Amino acid sequence: MVQGTFDDNTPLIRIAVGWGQAVQFPFVILDTGFTGDLQVTPQMAKDIGLTVASVTKTSIASGEIREVPTALALASMEGVVKSVNVLIAESDPLAGISFLSKFDYKAIIDCKHKTIVLERA
Repeated sequence: MVQGTFDDNTPLIRIAVGWGQAVQFPFVILDTGFTGDLQVTPQMAKDIGLTVASVTKTSIASGEIREVPTALALASMEGVVKSVNVLIAESDPLAGISFLSKFDYKAIIDCKHKTIVLERA
C-alpha cells in the first residue's frame, strides 16, 4: 500500500524514477485525467539522464494539441520496477492512469479527509 498526500487540493504521490545510475524520488500529481504513464519537466529529464526517443502529439487539458518529446525510464513502487513512457513538458510532474495500471494499483482518493491510498488491485 502506498499513501499519498495533498498539497492544498492537489493529490500527490512519491515515486522513484530513473535511468542508468541516476534516480530521483519526486512527488508527482496523481492526475486521473492524464491517460499516460509519467510526465516530468525538462530539468528532471536532464537530471535523470533521459534520452528523447520520439515526439508525440498530445492533447492537454485546454484541448490544445502539442508536440511533446517522450523518453523511456524505469519507475519503482513498493520494490516493483517497471518500464514507463515519459512525456517531457514544461508543466507539473504527473502520474497518470496508465502508470497506476502498470503497477496494478487502484487509487482511493478521499477529498474530504485529504487522504490518498494506492492499493494493489
